[in-house]
Amino acid sequence: MQVNQDAKPYDSINVTPMLDLAYVLLVVFILMTTASVQGLSITMPKPSNKPSTEKHELKIVQVMPDGGVLLNGVGVSLAELEAQLNAAKARDAGMSVAIKGDARTQYASVVAVIDLCNRLQVNMGLVTSRIGT
Repeated sequence: MQVNQDAKPYDSINVTPMLDLAYVLLVVFILMTTASVQGLSITMPKPSNKPSTEKHELKIVQVMPDGGVLLNGVGVSLAELEAQLNAAKARDAGMSVAIKGDARTQYASVVAVIDLCNRLQVNMGLVTSRIGT
């Protein structure tokens, strides 16, 4: 039996066992993660061929770059907006508000209008394209 007496260091490292271990750990991680994820149950609305016969009032609120608010094209303060939305809700409980923020508008101004609509419990939506096109 001959023993190698060379004392020189290894100049290469065999990484195959390390990669095998990494792949096994990756597979175990994927299996455990997917097994622990619980799905959310979502009730999607059903499409209908019947056109809606209900007509509700729609108010368009635009938030200008300087923080000013327009209601259907007329400048109002937040207090006046609240009063007019309350009056419109009293006339038609199913009324809706479309909120359009200018691209240069401070986010806080749009959030103030959203908070107002939430407080009044009116249906609202955010307009993401040009109104009327």
